Amino acid sequence: MDFDPLRIRSAFPALERIHDGRPCVFADAPGGTQVPHTVIEAMGSYLTHSNANRGGAFATSEETDEVVARARSAGADFLGASPREIVFAANTTTLAFSLSRSLAHLVEEGDEIVVTALDHDANVAPWMIMSKECGAELRWVEVDPGDTTLNLESLEQALSDRTRVVAFTLASNATGTVVPASQIVDLARETPAIVVADGVHAAQHRLLDAHSLGVDVLFTSPYKYFGPHLGMAYIRQPLIDQWAPYKVRPSSDQSPDRWETGTQNHEALAGLVAAIDYVASIGRDGEPSGNRRAQVVEGMRAIEAYEASLSDRFLAQVRDLHGVTLFGIGETSRISGRTPTFAVRCLEELPRETATRLGAAGIFVWDGDYYAQTIMERLGLAASGGAVRIGFCHYNTLDEVDRVLEELDNSGG
Repeated sequence: MDFDPLRIRSAFPALERIHDGRPCVFADAPGGTQVPHTVIEAMGSYLTHSNANRGGAFATSEETDEVVARARSAGADFLGASPREIVFAANTTTLAFSLSRSLAHLVEEGDEIVVTALDHDANVAPWMIMSKECGAELRWVEVDPGDTTLNLESLEQALSDRTRVVAFTLASNATGTVVPASQIVDLARETPAIVVADGVHAAQHRLLDAHSLGVDVLFTSPYKYFGPHLGMAYIRQPLIDQWAPYKVRPSSDQSPDRWETGTQNHEALAGLVAAIDYVASIGRDGEPSGNRRAQVVEGMRAIEAYEASLSDRFLAQVRDLHGVTLFGIGETSRISGRTPTFAVRCLEELPRETATRLGAAGIFVWDGDYYAQTIMERLGLAASGGAVRIGFCHYNTLDEVDRVLEELDNSGG
């Protein structure tokens, strides 16, 4: 497949931003990507021509119903699921809390809930609170602090016939670690647990297939893969029909609508369709046509292959920078086990100081714990500001990787 970084970049108007005569480097993708022109246009077009609530007997309301239907179809194509299994909300955290509340009636005192030390807190706190309210025991799957990989022996020890929920991330938003999802699911399926996967970080970098993965729930956030701020989840049939959501009485009793409380962000749903169509168009001329799922597969595989070159470039050089410490997988031979997201510290600089220094050079990175609170505690970084997170995606270039490394070297003294 023809993957042209310059052509890719031309689709994103934000990348034209200039700082001190040079293009800015958007190395902040783990916190949310920039969006292509088509997403902006789709959202604007909806607001201009079809802005209405659902269920009315007039044109703009009917057009909004069509937008929602198209969004479910696109979401299903992105996740390898059925449109009836796709649920939307304001954000993934809201979805996780809503789901945990709905599932609480399945958990009794003495049951066990399993979470991991690698996860974003959106896939920890809802289950932690549920376990406390239900009198269940919260069990942790630990990480190897040397490379921040999940300890599968710890997972095996955490599981039992009293396990009711196993919640894990597909990839760490803090250190980029990609977990062995199939092994985790296989182990979890030896228990009666509901299996919940956080795909928020992974979805930007890896092809997701909910049915092949075999989980019951899969969370993603479209603003992490070139779309608007929105939350989206896959909930497996027939569970989506069996579980009881908290909702107002007049709302639909049919899935998946009954899981979506209140009025949805319809313009964002229009943008979601455009974002997934963008992924399906990568390496192609013109708009996608035909089998969108097959084109999403092709587009995401192209993204993964290209991003491997970014990771290789960064890892090959960061080890030689004086005073720069990398947390997570550092060997170029293990690139398949990580995304191009890197947690670093520079000498005695606090992470905010390093991020500020890079920002002054037109390089945008995150600092802190990025809501991945537990892994920062395990690494001993929580009390001193966490780490600097450098995150590349498919619209970044090798030259930008070099520029970040150069500024990191300067920061390290």
